[in-house]
Amino acid sequence: MIPHRARRRFSQNFLVDRGIADRIVAAIDPRPDDRMVEIGPGLGSLTAPLLDRLELLQAVEIDRDAAKALAEAFPAPRLLLHVADVLRFDFSLLGPGLRVVGNLPYHISTPILFRVDSLHGLFSDCHFMLQKEVVERMAATPDCAEYGRLSVMLQRRWLIEPLFDVPPAAFRPTPKVWSSLVRMLPHGAPERPADEAMFARVVAAAFSQRRKTLRNALRAFVDEDSIRDCGIDPQARGETLAVSDFVRLADAASSRLSASSG
Repeated sequence: MIPHRARRRFSQNFLVDRGIADRIVAAIDPRPDDRMVEIGPGLGSLTAPLLDRLELLQAVEIDRDAAKALAEAFPAPRLLLHVADVLRFDFSLLGPGLRVVGNLPYHISTPILFRVDSLHGLFSDCHFMLQKEVVERMAATPDCAEYGRLSVMLQRRWLIEPLFDVPPAAFRPTPKVWSSLVRMLPHGAPERPADEAMFARVVAAAFSQRRKTLRNALRAFVDEDSIRDCGIDPQARGETLAVSDFVRLADAASSRLSASSG
């Protein structure tokens, strides 16, 4: 690993356990010609074992000092570094069929996940180290406390597979929480609402106040009869619905909007 001091503004908790790093790489099982991108390589704890398996690795790192040290430790052309904010980086420049891996910073993990979801057509799979609580929310099923907006938005396009948990002692600085490695694989047949933006708005509204019934939470989008026409009880709450239920509600909201504007 390269020498570098963690910076609080980047929410850096570097993986320092080589055994865990090897276990992550084994789970990814990279092939030499895979088109792989590492998000936030930091100290290079994953970069090194990945390069043992790959002919080329690309990486996106926002910390310029870390990027400089990485470039010295792992010279081009085998490691191609992009010094950039992952929330703004144009992944399309790297082409399709990308495999993505990263130990994501806790404070922006959800925005990164939503950005990855928005660029889903570019990725063949993703493996992320995240706060365990976030992975539980990603993989949650209806009628459990962890099920929410993140669950619905990601499960529409991705199969979410938690792989294993990682203790705080595997990182420096040591976080106060456990982490988990999660695998995201694109659905073969994702749910397809008529209007992506409307789907996102309906899901956000349904979970904005969890105690509200759908009749009240979605009043701006669909009326009680429309909810019932979707085969859903207007008195139900968002956390009881499957992804397909939200797609039907979003399509009903889109139809209602088209009718009113027509």
